[in-house]
Amino acid sequence: MDGKLIDRIRGARRIAALTGAGISTASGIPDYRGPEGVWTRTPSAVNAFTLENFMAGSAVRREFWRAYADHAAWRAEPNAAHRALAELDTAGVAVRVLTQNVDGLHQRAGLAARKVLELHGSMHTTRCTGCAAGFPTTEILAADDEDPACPRCGGILKLDVVLFGQLLDGDVLGQARTIAAASGLFLAIGSSLQVEPAASLCTVAVRAGATLVVVNRDPTPYDDDAAFVLREDIEAVVPELCAAVTR
Repeated sequence: MDGKLIDRIRGARRIAALTGAGISTASGIPDYRGPEGVWTRTPSAVNAFTLENFMAGSAVRREFWRAYADHAAWRAEPNAAHRALAELDTAGVAVRVLTQNVDGLHQRAGLAARKVLELHGSMHTTRCTGCAAGFPTTEILAADDEDPACPRCGGILKLDVVLFGQLLDGDVLGQARTIAAASGLFLAIGSSLQVEPAASLCTVAVRAGATLVVVNRDPTPYDDDAAFVLREDIEAVVPELCAAVTR
């Protein structure tokens, strides 16, 4: 690893990590835009992940629920990158994860739920679009209904995830911006940084004086703002970065 990078991040006490689908691919969860990504292999799948389409048609909802019924995330385990971030926290470094992922692997790796902001929601909970009642997704899937209805009011159920055309939770986004602005080191890991407003957290951090390190296989729109850009294997390089912080 670049000695200048090690010198720059050694001893960082406030770290924010914006994580995207790329951090979970080593756990067996496909990303969205990569060579084997969900959108790459099945471009039409985007339709089922668009709020307007989801709400308008039962056929779209059935396609959506089929996509999650046997999703790889149900069987996935945290990988070395997830664990390295959790171990930084155990070592006494102030770590906050701002994740675009909905898989819950950061929490399973050992980070307390309060230290993980799920910007795009969680696949582990389901909510009624009518009465807003919430349910564990496993209970909804166990009913084996292709287009499940709310047990309380009969309304349309939707995973507690943000779909295209749906706004992020304002409180969560506000917390994320506060965390980004307070960080000394901001890691953007495994994110294409093409989805806003989550990607703009990089700008919030840099403007506040943080060191931005982008770790991603492909170029991103924020590479020019980064102090360092790493095109290395995420599962290998994130533990190295975390180890460098505590040297």
